Amino acid sequence: MAQYLGIFVMLVLSTLFALVSWGMSRFAASQRPTAAKEAPFECGIVPAFEPVERFPVRFYLVAMIFIIFDIEVVFLYPWAVIFHQLGRFGLVEMLVFALAVVVAFAYLVSNGALEWGPAKRLRRVESPLVRTTASTVRKVPSSERAA
Repeated sequence: MAQYLGIFVMLVLSTLFALVSWGMSRFAASQRPTAAKEAPFECGIVPAFEPVERFPVRFYLVAMIFIIFDIEVVFLYPWAVIFHQLGRFGLVEMLVFALAVVVAFAYLVSNGALEWGPAKRLRRVESPLVRTTASTVRKVPSSERAA
């Protein structure tokens, strides 16, 4: 148990720090809200108007790609350092990990993460055949319904 004493002390200190910080900001701060305090803060610049369109979701998909490859590099470097000590087991584990990264990348690309151009509009092609209930619904005679 003596080996875990340091971890326990750090856990207690971090919890205590979080609670004291929250308590001081809750009880010591002034409680006089104003319009300026309630407004969103944009790097010190007061927004003159609302943005024309919403921020594109594709930006977040690119950020997810960055995070995926960043995590891969974080795990790939230590693996490369001790590659010979791990042997075949380490190679198989890294291949499984690389497969998971490739699958995640393929998912993001299939969702259009790298397509930054204007949205493609599909043209609707009118069919020469006019479909009506008379042409698509088969009328069942009353003698077949009873059977």
